[in-house]
Amino acid sequence: MEISGRAFVFVLSLCLLLLQTSLSIENFHQAFPIVEPDPNHTKLRLSRQGLEAISRITTPIAAVAVIGPYRSGKSFLLNQLLSLSCYEGFGVGHMRDTKTKGIWVWGTPLELEIDGVKTSIIYLDTEGFESVGKSNVYDDRIFALATVMSSVLIYNLPETFSHQIREADISRLSFAVELAEEFYGRVKGQDVAFEPSKLLWLIQRDFLQGKSVKEMVDEALSHVPNEDVSQKLSTFFFQVNRIRDSLAIMGDNSTAFSLPQPHLMRTKLCDLKDEDLDPTYVARRDQLKTLVASILRPKIVQGKALNGKEFISFLEQILDALNKGEIPSTGSLVEIFNKDIVERCVKLYNEKMVKLRLPMTEEYLQSAHETAHNEAIKAFDAQHFGRQHAKKSVDQLDEQMQEVYKNFVLANEYQSSKLCEALYTKCEDDMDHLQALRLPSMAKFNAGFVYCNQSFEHQCVGPSKQNYEQRLTKMMGKARSLFIKEYNNRLFNWLVAFSLVMVVVGRFIIKFILLEMAAWTLFIFLETYTRMFWTAESLFYNPVWHFIVGTWETVVYSPVLDLDKWAIPIVCIIALCVLYWRCYAMRKHGSSWLLPMYNKNGRIRERSE
Repeated sequence: MEISGRAFVFVLSLCLLLLQTSLSIENFHQAFPIVEPDPNHTKLRLSRQGLEAISRITTPIAAVAVIGPYRSGKSFLLNQLLSLSCYEGFGVGHMRDTKTKGIWVWGTPLELEIDGVKTSIIYLDTEGFESVGKSNVYDDRIFALATVMSSVLIYNLPETFSHQIREADISRLSFAVELAEEFYGRVKGQDVAFEPSKLLWLIQRDFLQGKSVKEMVDEALSHVPNEDVSQKLSTFFFQVNRIRDSLAIMGDNSTAFSLPQPHLMRTKLCDLKDEDLDPTYVARRDQLKTLVASILRPKIVQGKALNGKEFISFLEQILDALNKGEIPSTGSLVEIFNKDIVERCVKLYNEKMVKLRLPMTEEYLQSAHETAHNEAIKAFDAQHFGRQHAKKSVDQLDEQMQEVYKNFVLANEYQSSKLCEALYTKCEDDMDHLQALRLPSMAKFNAGFVYCNQSFEHQCVGPSKQNYEQRLTKMMGKARSLFIKEYNNRLFNWLVAFSLVMVVVGRFIIKFILLEMAAWTLFIFLETYTRMFWTAESLFYNPVWHFIVGTWETVVYSPVLDLDKWAIPIVCIIALCVLYWRCYAMRKHGSSWLLPMYNKNGRIRERSE
């Protein structure tokens, strides 16, 4: 029963959630939270309702955000810009605690044609600064998020602050300045253009006489004198003056506007209609609407105007960057925006390196790496966000390219080792084959030796070459020593066997006496010389032996004829010729020869005239 009850509660909760979702989707004419604080009120998280309201927008988006101290009339101002009452639009609070938590969006965007393009205008209400129970870091995150999201950022300063723009306001705007310095001023038209929001100083005050709002802003941005102060205060004033200088040079990216109070009865504003409000306020409010519309531009990131779903993806990137560190910074935003660019540049570097045919020399691989690295850095410089804070992204790009390069170095070492091992094995097999020649030939061995060295030298490349060269040198040296040692012995045995074979051939087969005599002479020389001088090795230093070796090398191997390959076919052809002569030619043409041969009675017959 307990399990059944839990299942019933789960199903009921699911049905209520689905019902609530369907109702929220149908009614978008209301304000939705898009970003909410976490339970500790230090970091921000996305809200499903606001994301649904924005995701359905298919046209380019331009956002108007209002920021300022808590209970400064931001929500009322937004309702006035939307021409909505307090009961229709954003909630307006009259208590000491702040009404808006996080960032809210009006669910029904206004349609406006900007530069011939139909654009959806969304209005964002932000949680006020310096309210009770919040940290300064939370305020900074709210302000940073509104700065990056919006196309127009209205800094709402109420009448209590109208006589003096405070240092806290100027310091907080330093984030906007950093964004302007990092993202603004790039060449428009490129796919990396990113314009921060237009800054609109909106000062509300009871009177319009006296200093103009522009004079108030200029005065607030003037230098603070820092003479005759301590070192600590001097450093503080230097930082404040640097922020003031940065704000002052924003130029056409900021403007100022004054707005009188709508009515003396502040707590009854929601119940008053336009005809009940101060006519001067109504006129200035309409001028403010026109001003905002004139400076609005679609939100453009990487050269593309964002629609609803792209705006949400953009928002997720920003929120991830702002929540990443303990304190939100321009550097964290630059890093998150450069993340995709870094990945593309690493991909470009990898594509350049993949085209290389491994293995190759270490110097050539290093040169190819430097070329691809420079091209990737050049591509990053042409696309990246940020100026001062882009160094971290450059370091990340360089680090990732170095990791890819290490993989190519390892791959080059492997391919080089694989290739050189194959060449070494081939040379080793060739040397073994030369050791086992049927007809030993020093000339053929030397030719194979030279060819093996040259082919290894030309084909083996990469970092493994030096190691395999040393191994090849040792192997070839041993093979050469072994061949020379066996060469004379094998040649001696071949000549002894050859002389005996020629004796048999000359006497019994072709019956050619001169061939027989030459064969007996060779046999006797070989046998008697070695017996007279005790060892066969002493024969190898005899000039006659050198002559025999030279003749053997000439007959056995030449660039035209390799007798080791053709010995058997040649012997077969000679045998067939002899057989033909013995069987047919002698019967038809007789047995007359130019040289003396044996007759049938066993006596030598004279050569015929």
